[in-house]
Amino acid sequence: MNGVYIMNSGLYPSVFRPLQVKEIKPEGWLLNQLKIQAAGLSGNLDKFWPDIKDSQWIGGKAEGWERVPYWLDGFIPLAWLLNDEDMKDRARRYISYIIEHQAADGWICPESNGNRQTYDVWALLLILKVLVLYHDATRDSRIEEVVRKALLALERHIDMSTLFNWGQTRWYEGLISVWWLYERTGEEWLLDLAGKLNCQGFDWFSLFKRWPYKKPNARGHWSQMSHAVNYAMMLKAGVLLWRLTGAQDHLDAAEGMVNLLDEYHGMVTGVFTGDECLAGTSPVQGTELCAVGEYMYSLEQLVAVTGRAHWGDRLEKIAYNALPATFSPDMWTHQYVQQVNQVECSRHENPIFTTNSGESHLFGLEPNYGCCTANLSQPWPKFALSTFMRSTDGLAAVVYAPCTVNTVIKGIKVSVTLETDYPFSDTLIFKVKPESQVEFPMYLRIPEWAQNAAIEIDGNRLTVKTGYFHKLNKKWEGEISFTLRLPMKPMLVSRPENLYAVTCGPLVYSIPIGERWVQINKNIPGREFPHCDYEIYPTTPWNYALCIDKANVESMLKLESYPVGDCPFSPEGAPAAIRVKGRKVDWIMENKSAAPSPRMDWISDDTEELLLIPYGCTNLRMTEMPLV
Repeated sequence: MNGVYIMNSGLYPSVFRPLQVKEIKPEGWLLNQLKIQAAGLSGNLDKFWPDIKDSQWIGGKAEGWERVPYWLDGFIPLAWLLNDEDMKDRARRYISYIIEHQAADGWICPESNGNRQTYDVWALLLILKVLVLYHDATRDSRIEEVVRKALLALERHIDMSTLFNWGQTRWYEGLISVWWLYERTGEEWLLDLAGKLNCQGFDWFSLFKRWPYKKPNARGHWSQMSHAVNYAMMLKAGVLLWRLTGAQDHLDAAEGMVNLLDEYHGMVTGVFTGDECLAGTSPVQGTELCAVGEYMYSLEQLVAVTGRAHWGDRLEKIAYNALPATFSPDMWTHQYVQQVNQVECSRHENPIFTTNSGESHLFGLEPNYGCCTANLSQPWPKFALSTFMRSTDGLAAVVYAPCTVNTVIKGIKVSVTLETDYPFSDTLIFKVKPESQVEFPMYLRIPEWAQNAAIEIDGNRLTVKTGYFHKLNKKWEGEISFTLRLPMKPMLVSRPENLYAVTCGPLVYSIPIGERWVQINKNIPGREFPHCDYEIYPTTPWNYALCIDKANVESMLKLESYPVGDCPFSPEGAPAAIRVKGRKVDWIMENKSAAPSPRMDWISDDTEELLLIPYGCTNLRMTEMPLV
C-alpha cells in the first residue's frame, strides 16, 4: 500500500495534514536561514563530532542512543528542503546502515551490552519518527516494512519489559510512527500498541489535575516530572491520543497545560523556563534549546490536529524570538540555555541556574551537555515544513515565511508563492497559479494581535476576524495575487516583579548589548574554530529602565524598518528597530548575571534614546525592564 493513505474508521483525522517535503520550497530570508544552518553545526556534525561521526548507530564506538536520531531528525528535512545532493547522500548512508542492520526480529537500535531489558526505548521511539520523516522526503520503498517490523518488536518488548525512564515519560512520541503506519495499512494491532504505550507511559494528564510544580525548581533538585524538555514534548500527547480515543479532554488537554506553564514559568518569548527543570518567571533563569525545538514541534502537531489558530501564533512567537536567540548568527555555536535578560555569558561555579552548570549559557559546541548539539537541527527545517498544510478541501497557510508550494488539489497542479519579509514586515503577497481552473479554499491564519487585519483581492478590501483561520474560497485561474496585511502595533507587555517588555506583532524587542567574545577551552579536542567555545562579556551599559507612559504607549515607541539582508537574525543585520527613551537605574550583577530585578535605589537624571531590536537578533540583551 506504498504511497496510499487510508483514513480508517479507527482513527480520528487531523484538521490539517503536512505536505510532502518536496512540495515546499523555502524562499527569501527563510532560504538564507536554512543555508546558514547547513553551513554551520547542523551540516557538519557528522564530519567531526564523535557522537555522530563514530556513533554505534553506524558501527562505531561512540554514543549509540539518542544523538544520531536527534541529528537526523533535522538534518534530513534540511537536506531535502535545500535540495543539497551531498547532504542527501550523507543522510542516505546513515539511514541505509541503520536499515541494513535491523535484526531479524525487527529490533533496530544498537545493543552495546547485548541486554535489551536495560535499553531505554526512547531512542527507538525517536528513530521510528526519523524513519517516517525520511520516507516523507524520499518515498524510500523499504521504510514501511522496516517501521512495521520495528513496531512489532517494540510491542513484544514492552509486553515483557515495560516502559521506564525517558521512554516512559516520552511514550507519546511513539504514536507518530504508529499513526503513520496505521494510515497506510489499517492494521488493528497498531491501535492496540497505541493503547499499550498510553497505559505504560507516564500519565501527564493526571499530573496536571493537581500540578505540584507551580514554584521554581529547588536548586540542585532534578526530576523527570519537572523536566522542561519533557513538558515541551508532552504538550502534543493529548492530541495524538485523541486520534485514538476521540475524547474531548484529550483534544483540549494542552490548553490548560500551557496556561499553567505560562502563569508560573512563562517567558515573554512564548517559551517557559527550564534549566533543566521548571525555573519560574525570572528573566534570568534559562530555557534549554531542546525545549525550544520540541515546543515548536508540539505546536506543529497541535495546530495540525486541532486547526486552532492560536497554536500557530505561539509557534511563530517562539520561532522568531527564542529559536534564533539561542544560536550565534552563523549557527556554528549555540547555548544550552538562553536568558531573557542576558547581560553576560561566562563561567561561574555558583550559577543562577537551578540544575545546570555554570557553562550552560556559553556559546559553544556542547555547553553543559550534548543533547542540544544533536537536536539543534530540528526546529528551522520543521518550521519551514509547517508554513503550509493541506486541508480536506484546499490549503492552509499555518505560519508565515517566504516560500513556494507546488502541490495537486482536486487533480490540478497548483503553485502558491508567498512573497514577504514577515515577521519584519506586515505585508504578505500570495500568488496562486493553477495549471487550469480549480476551486478550493485557502485558509489564512489571522493572529490574535493583528487588529484591523485585511485581505486585498480583486480590487476589494476585506477586514477579517483575528484569532481564526479565515476561509478564502475562490475559483483560481491564471495567476491571481492577493495581499494579506497584518498591522503591527508596538505594545507594552506587563511581566512579573513590575517589569515590562516591548512587543510588535510576533516579535519581542530587546536592548542589544555590546559584545566581546573570548574563546575558551582551546585545549579540548573538537573545540577548534569555527566550532569552538566562547564567553561573551558586555561592552555597553545594560542597567536601564524605560521611560514610557502606560496610557500613551504607541506614541512613545517609534518603529523603524530596514531592508532584510542575508543574516537578519544578528545584531548587525536586524531589519527592524524601536526607538524609546530610557534612564539608567541601580541594577546589580549576581553570580555573573543581572539580578532578577533592579533595586531602584538610584535613577539617573539623564534620559537617553535607546534602540531596541528584535530579541532573536541579539546575543546579549535586556528584555524585561522597569518603567520610570
